[in-house]
Amino acid sequence: MSAAAAGWLQVGVLVLALALVHKPLGDHLARVFTTPEHWRVERLVYRAVGVDADGEQRWPVYLRSVLAFSAAGVLLLYVLQRVQQWLPLSNGMSNVEPTSSWNTAVSFVTNTNWQGYSGESTMGNLVQMAGLAVQNFLSAAVGIAVAIALVRGFARTRTDRLGNFWVDLTRTCTRVLVPVAVVGALVLVLGGVEQNLSAGTTAHTLAGAGQFLPGGPVASQEIIKELGTNGGGFFNANSAHPFEGPTAWVSLLQVFLLLAIPFALPRTFGRMVGDKRQGYAILAAMTALAGISLALMSWFQASALPEGQEVRFGGPLSALFADATTLTSTGAVDAMHDSFSPLGGGVAIVNMMLGEVAPGGVGSGLYGMLVLAVITVFVAGLMVGRTPEYLGKKLGRREMTLSSLYILTTPALVLVGTGIAMALPAGRAGMLNSGPHGLSEVLYAFTSAANNNGSAFAGLSANTAFYNVALGLAMAFGRFLPIVFVLALAGRLAEQGRRAATEGTFPTHRALFVGLLSAVVLVVVGLTYFPALSLGPLAEGL
Repeated sequence: MSAAAAGWLQVGVLVLALALVHKPLGDHLARVFTTPEHWRVERLVYRAVGVDADGEQRWPVYLRSVLAFSAAGVLLLYVLQRVQQWLPLSNGMSNVEPTSSWNTAVSFVTNTNWQGYSGESTMGNLVQMAGLAVQNFLSAAVGIAVAIALVRGFARTRTDRLGNFWVDLTRTCTRVLVPVAVVGALVLVLGGVEQNLSAGTTAHTLAGAGQFLPGGPVASQEIIKELGTNGGGFFNANSAHPFEGPTAWVSLLQVFLLLAIPFALPRTFGRMVGDKRQGYAILAAMTALAGISLALMSWFQASALPEGQEVRFGGPLSALFADATTLTSTGAVDAMHDSFSPLGGGVAIVNMMLGEVAPGGVGSGLYGMLVLAVITVFVAGLMVGRTPEYLGKKLGRREMTLSSLYILTTPALVLVGTGIAMALPAGRAGMLNSGPHGLSEVLYAFTSAANNNGSAFAGLSANTAFYNVALGLAMAFGRFLPIVFVLALAGRLAEQGRRAATEGTFPTHRALFVGLLSAVVLVVVGLTYFPALSLGPLAEGL
């Protein structure tokens, strides 16, 4: 079978699998966040935390809970790294340097999972399990909880309550992420992914030389790395490492896992707002943008040299893997993006610059697309001179201010951060290439950090004090400032009543809305970065 035919077969299998789980998974997620019943183990968690599971929160309280929980996670993960050498299962690893500890702690708590270090030579097994893997679960659950809070803002009327963060967080873990992760980890072990508590072993080659083979609990971290759209690899080579991605079907399974929840959440949205057509419209826009992106990535990579691509399983799987991980906030790689063709690497950058909404990360993709839907309805209202409404909610000055701040935050962080890095000697010192490609490396790093993606061009020496601090700040602001605006918007929407649809109401479940929403994503968001792109990947590719 030719590489092109194999690529089409892989895409077909992936689309079929996503279609099969879309309805049951989306419906299950809707039930998780609407049922009043609490499991016994969940009640134990609520009692330990000291919260009333049946009491709901106003948006400022919900936001403070998110920020306090995340701050505690950063502190705990930072301390674990700083005292690593005195912990069990440290594998002889020394304590992690302070700026790297800060960067990693923020990275994993914000669902970015950017890694400026080599995992197998920096982190012991305990830090990998109790620190990094735990945050893979919790940061993903935070993203889903915020998305559900926004959906409640659209679904509810005349209330100042958005649910309970601690309940949403706990249910996401106990009813969604942990059960799937347990089963998925067993499947990965059967597929050849490593899972043990070994510090590694030295193998002797036929030539008599010694080769060190690292060990560790890889499968248990790999499953939530993909399912939670995290992306931090156990090894430096990430999913290109044969202990993480041993076979083609395992790599394809990883792509399915990172897309499953983000593509199912629009169904959850439709169920919770009482109109499944609205969920289908959001899904259609996500699918259209993803299809265009994959077509361009595959086209640009079809003629690229095999160097840097996953040659074991063929170039098409590398293109599919890279496209899926940059369309979401996963950041996992099975090939080095720095070795992609200039325009292929440019597609990966643009995927992140669009806000990772096709389908985006778990939770963050949905709430990002819903904010863009608000912008779309506002633009449509301006065209006909009518007060914009979405799902019966009036979109006034405050709603549009919050939505505008949301879409401006990430571009500001990316462009300002890249500009500072290019202006300072400490930023330029990490560049392994000059000219447009060197700019692309820096631009990719700040785009990945601010959009909480975590993948890298791999041509930038980012484990320096400057980049550890700067990218850590980009990750923190890129995660939590948008969450502030999303929850404030949700609170504003929930307080409103619901207006009845009239003949002048713009229908948001038809093809016209899907096309306009896709155009807003490409034009309003994408063109913000065009000058920077023209100096980097476009200049190099053309």
